[in-house]
Amino acid sequence: MKSISPLPSALFVVILAIGILIAFGLHAASPGWVSIAVVAVTFVIALLVSSSAQVANQWDRAVVLRMGKFQELKGPGLFFIIPIVDSIVYWIDTRVITMSFKAEKTLTKDTVPVDVDAVLFWQVLDPKKAALDVADYQTAIGWACQTALRDVIGKTMLANMLEGRDVISGQLQQIIDKRTEPWGITVISVEVKDVLIPSGLESAMSMQAQAERERQARVILGDSERQVAEKFGEASKTYINNPVAFHLRAMNMLYEGLKQNSTIVIVPSSAVESMQLGGLAGLTALTMGIGQEGKKTAPEPLQPNELSNGNGAAYSNGQNTVLASETTL
Repeated sequence: MKSISPLPSALFVVILAIGILIAFGLHAASPGWVSIAVVAVTFVIALLVSSSAQVANQWDRAVVLRMGKFQELKGPGLFFIIPIVDSIVYWIDTRVITMSFKAEKTLTKDTVPVDVDAVLFWQVLDPKKAALDVADYQTAIGWACQTALRDVIGKTMLANMLEGRDVISGQLQQIIDKRTEPWGITVISVEVKDVLIPSGLESAMSMQAQAERERQARVILGDSERQVAEKFGEASKTYINNPVAFHLRAMNMLYEGLKQNSTIVIVPSSAVESMQLGGLAGLTALTMGIGQEGKKTAPEPLQPNELSNGNGAAYSNGQNTVLASETTL
């Protein structure tokens, strides 16, 4: 909308004031009807001058018609027209203009109803075409945007619409720009703001995404197990050729297990003998050393074939050996 300039009103007041002063000066030397005529003529002149003087802002262009035919574009700044003969039918804004538009309950290619909101950035490049070739270019642009948006939604799958908003925006820009180019209007860009889908479908998509994440987690876990198995295989080859390293590793694992509070470990007697710990006495010494690292607890009654030192115990039944350690780390 064009802003009202105070210049025409100021010209009208100044010219009328000058006419009144002239009429007042002639009042004493001439008949009274002369003064009245001067005031009337001055009023008409002031009205014509104020009607012909127009001011256009930097971004405005005035479409001037003379006797119904296009004359020229005026502006920006001060310009004059011929009153009664010339008329300004349009004030065209040449700045970049934004317009929001949307499509409600529109079916996608896979028959899913969606609501889409978008924003259009456009500009008038040829004010003459915008004024003369279309009745109301702003309304025409609005309808062109809505029909183009519905057309694009109907040809796009829901998944592509949610993932590829840039692609949809580019398609809309091309379609709308093609329709508005004959009107002297160019489309700068189209931005899709939001895509709303039914709540039930949102829940289903959320469950699908969660199931996909769980599947990926299981695949990663399985791959990790495979890699661990491969490493154990490589380690076993090292232990085959180096029994001393194997014994040291077994003793370290046993030691780590007995370090936990109130831990009971059952191992085959043959494995204990292969470690060469000296039978029950050696195992008792091992558990005693572990028990001394923590807080001592009250000893329990001994069973047959059992050795104890108050902090750790070892018991053997011929086939298995039980190692017990009560510590507080």
